[in-house]
Amino acid sequence: MKIALCFIINYKHFVHKENIWKEWIEQNKNIINVYFYYSDITKIRSTWIMEHTIPPNYICPTSYFHVVPAYLSVMQFAYNHDSQNQWFCLLTDSCCPIISPKKFRFLFYQNYNKSIMNWRKAWWNIEFHKRANLHKVPEEMRLANDPWFVLKRENVYHCLQFIHRQTGIAEIIMKGGLANESLFAIILHCYKELDNVIAASSHITDWSRLSSTTSPHMFREANDTDIQFIERNLLENENAMFIRKVHPEFPDEVLRKYIYDFSREKEKSLVLHDPFLKKRIYFYFVNTMNKLHLYVMIMARWLGYVLPFCIIAWFYLTKEIVSND
Repeated sequence: MKIALCFIINYKHFVHKENIWKEWIEQNKNIINVYFYYSDITKIRSTWIMEHTIPPNYICPTSYFHVVPAYLSVMQFAYNHDSQNQWFCLLTDSCCPIISPKKFRFLFYQNYNKSIMNWRKAWWNIEFHKRANLHKVPEEMRLANDPWFVLKRENVYHCLQFIHRQTGIAEIIMKGGLANESLFAIILHCYKELDNVIAASSHITDWSRLSSTTSPHMFREANDTDIQFIERNLLENENAMFIRKVHPEFPDEVLRKYIYDFSREKEKSLVLHDPFLKKRIYFYFVNTMNKLHLYVMIMARWLGYVLPFCIIAWFYLTKEIVSND
């Protein structure tokens, strides 16, 4: 089974910490697929990004307040592209890994059959703020979720099915601004999946220091407040995997410190039990037995043609010998 890293990039079309990403992915490359959703492919300068872009027919118009189509497109392509994709991590250009590759693999092995998404009841005045048009849906559907999260394969299927089967309610929600911060919790609620979701933030984000009225803090300087926030969240949230928003100028050495050194001693005790090993052994055994059965059938058919000829030849040869005697 694998993990699909689903990036949605826009504006300048680059990843703020591309080198960090590439060296981090390399250590788990056998279980990771990378996908990039973009708005204008001509703006992409990175060879690495170009190698992982999704086809143009999956690209559709989006905007800051209406980005749900991008989520659905990149999820659908990744879902169809590799049936082994089990986790789908939604990411932006300003996201960066904040745990070690070993810890990431450990979390995947431990929670491959669960989605990780922080959600709760909508906290804003739905009559004043028309986000996701929650004032037009039943009360039990007035939910909110973190905008960036991890979904298991089954829940991605639920999302894709909901859009096609519940087009009326889906269109109402998506016509509201920032629908990506409600729609996915609503979909999982409708499929009675919310109780199975790990309600935690997979992407640590500082909403206490806004960079704009709708955007969280941009980590740029690695000042004391930044460092305290990162360390506190890593210690308190066992499901933290990524950090956003990270500015290109944020020091790489600080990120590498938290990725590779911060939890080094603690991670020495992590034991990686591959939950798919037994399945792989089983399918290998079944595949081997099927091939063996095929070979036996071929040999049996071959003998079916050759054996009668051999018997007849032996009979005539024996008869000839007897006649000579």
